[in-house]
Amino acid sequence: MTSLFGGPRRLIRQIAGALVVALLSASQWYVWMAWDTEYQTDPVTQVSSGPYEAWQVAGCAVSLLVVFVGALLLGVRPLWASAALTLAFTAAWTATAAPADSTGMYGVGMIMLLAGLTAATSATASVVAGLRRRLSTRRPVNGVTA
Repeated sequence: MTSLFGGPRRLIRQIAGALVVALLSASQWYVWMAWDTEYQTDPVTQVSSGPYEAWQVAGCAVSLLVVFVGALLLGVRPLWASAALTLAFTAAWTATAAPADSTGMYGVGMIMLLAGLTAATSATASVVAGLRRRLSTRRPVNGVTA
């Protein structure tokens, strides 16, 4: 366990970080999206859309990005942060979607959400790691920039 996690203190920090990410991620669902259950109908075309508006989805996505990148910058390992965000947000979505769905199609949405969040957190973790590597090699040594 010591070699894999770096000791008990580091493991506890990772678990605590993952729990905070999970709590913040699930709360984003409720803050941005869960309260809106009404569909909108265009009066001219009679086309229905919704229930979410574009600004809600964008705000939720940016909030999740801030939570995830913040966790990575504070030292939560990418696997822990990614799993916490993906599972917690998906669970919060499922908790509101499943009871309201009589068709069972929420299961398809749940799988799509899991796949999308897994891809997004993997890509974001790669970008953050690349930027951190790049910035760490550009630090000045004895006042001289490489």
